[in-house]
Amino acid sequence: MNIKVTPGRTIIGRLSKDEDLLTGLENCARQHGITLGAVQAIGAVSQARIACYDQTARQYNFLDLARPLEITSLSGNISLREGKTMIHAHLTLADSEGRAFGGHLAEGTLVFACEFILQEYQSATPLVRQPDDPTGLLLWR
Repeated sequence: MNIKVTPGRTIIGRLSKDEDLLTGLENCARQHGITLGAVQAIGAVSQARIACYDQTARQYNFLDLARPLEITSLSGNISLREGKTMIHAHLTLADSEGRAFGGHLAEGTLVFACEFILQEYQSATPLVRQPDDPTGLLLWR
């Protein structure tokens, strides 16, 4: 599946300390009416919750990291799920000794400091997430 998109607005900002990272990014996208786009961010978190998908069990396994970590990379996309803006992002974090942790960004990741960029795209075809039987994931239709 391929669709043609054109660039729209670029929103640059920061989230507040102790704000949930995923919820904060989704709220910002909704506030600006972005339903299709990309997201990236850097900063730090006071605690994190990430997930990896178990392809055999078809479920997410969560990892809770209850310590300060640097956001070395956050990248993802913006689309629709059940009519609401949804951010699907992957996150790489590093601790004070340079060990990295990565996975799917989950609610429960609390911001210490975060600067982000939301890039809006425009298309005649909306991207909507729906269940995909072969994978068990919510993928674009």
